[in-house]
Amino acid sequence: MAHGISNDQPPPETSTPPLLRRNFLRLPSTLKLKTSLCSELSGAVGDLGTYIPIVLALSLVNNLDLTTTLIFTSLYNIITGLFFGLPMPVQPMKSIAAVAISESPPLTIPQISAAGLSVAAVLLFLGTTGLMSFLYRYLPLPVVRGVQLSQGLQFAFSAIKYIRYQQDLSSGSSKTGPVRPWFSLDGLALALVAVLFLVLTTGAGEDNHSEQQQHELEENERVDNIRRNKIRRRLKILSMIPSALIVFLFGLLLCFIRDPSIFHDLQFGPSRIKLIRITWDDFKVGFVRAAIPQIPLSILNSVIAVCKLSGDLFPEREASAMKVSVSVGVMNFVGCWFGAMPCCHGAGGLAGQYRFGGRSGASIVFLGIGKLLIALVFGNSFGRILGQFPIGILGVLLLFAGIELAMASKDMSSKEESFVMFVCAAVSLTGSSAALGFFVGIVLYLLLKLREVDCGFGFLSKSNKDKSSKDEETPLIA
Repeated sequence: MAHGISNDQPPPETSTPPLLRRNFLRLPSTLKLKTSLCSELSGAVGDLGTYIPIVLALSLVNNLDLTTTLIFTSLYNIITGLFFGLPMPVQPMKSIAAVAISESPPLTIPQISAAGLSVAAVLLFLGTTGLMSFLYRYLPLPVVRGVQLSQGLQFAFSAIKYIRYQQDLSSGSSKTGPVRPWFSLDGLALALVAVLFLVLTTGAGEDNHSEQQQHELEENERVDNIRRNKIRRRLKILSMIPSALIVFLFGLLLCFIRDPSIFHDLQFGPSRIKLIRITWDDFKVGFVRAAIPQIPLSILNSVIAVCKLSGDLFPEREASAMKVSVSVGVMNFVGCWFGAMPCCHGAGGLAGQYRFGGRSGASIVFLGIGKLLIALVFGNSFGRILGQFPIGILGVLLLFAGIELAMASKDMSSKEESFVMFVCAAVSLTGSSAALGFFVGIVLYLLLKLREVDCGFGFLSKSNKDKSSKDEETPLIA
């Protein structure tokens, strides 16, 4: 009896701790890798073609504190990756940045922060009241695709400008410089080599329907199995190469080769983060000049377009418009009081990170950890490195992100939908306003639907009915 009791008691004591340890070490489901570690790391740098030029320009022109921005955006990245479980990007609010840099005199940090807080308040209100979800549910898809197409093409045009022409980000001017020389450490030849490398390793990007098409080919054609297996094996090996990460690290290496004095200018340690003072005048200037043009862009591109794109790329994990809107609001309500750059989520960044292999929240967490380490080790002196980063290589990364975003519009099933989408995109591009293109797209969509409405206006419907009945009674040959 005693022997039986002693055999029954030990197992619970020895089996419980391993289970507890196993649960304790288990990663959240949002951080589980959907592909390889190399692919997630490569996807992490997919949106830096937009992030680096804007952050660098703001730090040079507007005296943005680089340490503060890197720390807060790194925290945004880590929390976003844990919360959404997607490669949801954290990008600068582009319209605010463009106004802040190009104004004469440039906007001050308190004015930039006031603009970010104003946009955050609007998005937080729309998200918490459910209005953003209502807009997302009932906005016509062709109009949303038109906004995505215009933003993608705008990124691509900017990327070509970065690649072909020299840029002076410290001037705050949008004018392009002279044509880049072919052979230099930031020349055309280097950018073209990067383009060729990315095309060879990533191809045209992953097609969501490629596995289904491949299965159909295997069912219908069983003649070239050996050849197809070789091709499949080769493509699998190429897809494991962290191509975007390699290109970005190569660009960092070129920074030190272009200007070896960087080593002497680096200062270790972060700068001090401090609360900034925002006056009522700062709010007036920031809201009127920068927030008003940013609000439509944030609603359309940072929430609606990014949620729609997340549903296209990850059908089982589509982001909620309410959550994305609230996320942008909360981020800026925390960071802008300390002078961090106003940030949002963007469809272009999501497209770029997906294009280069990001498939889970882990890629964004990796990016956040990298930013945090850079901020804590190099602080504001990291701007010295970014100042020498080859702009042509940033243009290459931005080009692929823009094309990936524009390609989301390929699912228009009718000529009518394509017509609305292209007009919306054209107006957005030529008018330099996503809000204007959106308004024109909505009006055009409603007009086309109005043509299909059965209007019961007395004499019109009656005369048409009488005319049709007479036509039926009239013989074809008199």
